[in-house]
Amino acid sequence: MNFRVDKGSFLNRYADKELAADAEEECKKSEDSCNADRDTINDPLVIPGECGSCLKPTTKEELLSMVLKCANFAAEKHSNQRRKDAAETPYINHPLGVANILANEGSVYDPIVILAALLHDTVEDTETSFEEIEKEFGETVRKVVAEVTDDKSLPKAERKRLQIENATSRSDRAKLVTLADKIYNLRDIQKSPPLGWSDIRVREYFQWAKKVVDNCRGTNSALENTLDSIFAKQCKETRKNCNCIKRLSPVCDESYLCI
Repeated sequence: MNFRVDKGSFLNRYADKELAADAEEECKKSEDSCNADRDTINDPLVIPGECGSCLKPTTKEELLSMVLKCANFAAEKHSNQRRKDAAETPYINHPLGVANILANEGSVYDPIVILAALLHDTVEDTETSFEEIEKEFGETVRKVVAEVTDDKSLPKAERKRLQIENATSRSDRAKLVTLADKIYNLRDIQKSPPLGWSDIRVREYFQWAKKVVDNCRGTNSALENTLDSIFAKQCKETRKNCNCIKRLSPVCDESYLCI
């Protein structure tokens, strides 16, 4: 499945019966990877099958309705939450921003990815269950959200270690959400670090984020180039106090990136 396109809009890309029919035909040609019982799975966006990439024929109106429903769902779930930046901005800005980065910077128009981006923190940070997400938005969206959800019962250090370790094996859809999530968070920290964060803690976050990103590479060149630019900018700002290694990179004049 192509996770990056160079033209078209989110609605035009997938609200097309011919595109969806082509996807179903491709799925039928690959029965080995799409062999689930098509009559037992209820998913509003995907033709049942283990591959999870065969999109149903969907109108622009149906897609718009689903995205708005999802955005409203996320807004209600995060309604009492604030970001950790100095301005304490509404938390909903974050999932909306991640979805926006995917569509408008990464040219990602897969509706499964957009919905998962809007929902990616609901289970982890609110009183939302995976069962609720599946009921409202389907099994395929729920699976992507599950891939990017940390287990809050684990210590923070272990959760961060697992994010690095598990990034490699995530689906492309989950990797896309991860890349856009990191872009939003890193930009936020550069603009307005959370209250009480020292320069060392900021640097450690960037170092950890880069390890996660490196394990998601090969997914979307536009998002990865944006992240390289963010890492290079941060390295230049902290060059005197950080440990750097030489790495050839067109986005860094002196060919260095912080790790």
